[in-house]
Amino acid sequence: MNKTENKIYIVGMGPGAEDMMTGQAIKALEVSDIIIGYTVYIQLLGEKFQNKELLSTPMRKEKERCKLCFEKAQAGKTVAMVCSGDAGIYGLASLMYEIGTDYPDVALEVIPGITAANSGAAVLGAPLNHDFCTISLSDLLTPWETIEKRLLAAAEGDFVIALYNPSSHKRKDYLARACEILLRVLEPERPCGYVENIGRDETKATVCRLDELKDAQVNMFTTVFIGDRGTEIIDGKLVTKRGYQIER
Repeated sequence: MNKTENKIYIVGMGPGAEDMMTGQAIKALEVSDIIIGYTVYIQLLGEKFQNKELLSTPMRKEKERCKLCFEKAQAGKTVAMVCSGDAGIYGLASLMYEIGTDYPDVALEVIPGITAANSGAAVLGAPLNHDFCTISLSDLLTPWETIEKRLLAAAEGDFVIALYNPSSHKRKDYLARACEILLRVLEPERPCGYVENIGRDETKATVCRLDELKDAQVNMFTTVFIGDRGTEIIDGKLVTKRGYQIER
């Protein structure tokens, strides 16, 4: 990977720790002159990239952040836009391409990262070992009525469900509301789990039943997993059966 003018790498940085970034992501950050991202993501980069020009914007300033990337790239800089997890999964990759139509002289390249569904599943055991879907509970960009329809459809389709953005300062009861919706279809004892601060300090994993999940206190750095009918708790781990026959 070479340093290139008028180039933006859209980098999925995983949870943020260097040992959970792909080699490709690290190389993209190393060849970039400027690294741009949400304030928290820039702080997570640590010492390795402190020799770079680091620029950030706060939450809800995503468009400004993207435009800043293009302005710096047009000035002849190689730029990395960092997103937590994977930039193409609830990240800014799509917005970068949308805005990029106004900057035809700037090249974009998406660098994949480990999304919270993958890293959280690894902490819990193997909950995503069969068909699954991801649903965000944030209604900032999606109407709650649509989120409710998706929750019901996923439950009726017997998907394992990974829930992103289950809570925030303004949405403290959204996980409880989601569980109430799922309980219209799923049994109360359905195995579930959640992981806080995945891959960061004070990582905490919990397994529980769906009716217990409804009362769980989670934060915006939590990813929640609801099992399918083949999911079990085995030795404290959340495990979804793939269907292999086991001879005993």
